[in-house]
Amino acid sequence: MIHQEELRVPTPGRGTQEVTADVEGIVARAGLQTGTCNAFVLHTSASLVVTENADPTVRKDLESWLARAVPDGDRLFRHTAEGPDDMPAHVRSALLETSVTIPVTDGRLALGTWQGLYLYEHRTAPHGRRIVVTVVGA
Repeated sequence: MIHQEELRVPTPGRGTQEVTADVEGIVARAGLQTGTCNAFVLHTSASLVVTENADPTVRKDLESWLARAVPDGDRLFRHTAEGPDDMPAHVRSALLETSVTIPVTDGRLALGTWQGLYLYEHRTAPHGRRIVVTVVGA
């Protein structure tokens, strides 16, 4: 069985937004018990990450590290068509994942105790992001 839906996520700007419950809903609608769930973000300046969902400072620390590693307005970058955060957003997306595959067990995402699935917006302005979620199994 294969089930696919598109998830639309409005973002307030740079940072993480948990989408675990939204993807769990898609898995539930798929009606399968065992398989895999793939989520793919359809953008070059956003990512998907599985990370800590209990302590928000983990995500803040990740953002701090990325800000140091890939600063906005770095003169190294020539691609600045949409502003000083444009190319850094593309680099962040290339460093992180644009696709995540999670096992489905007993009709649910098989995430660990402290794991959640997050959309990571790398642009500073709000955006509407699209994630294609494909569930395969039986």
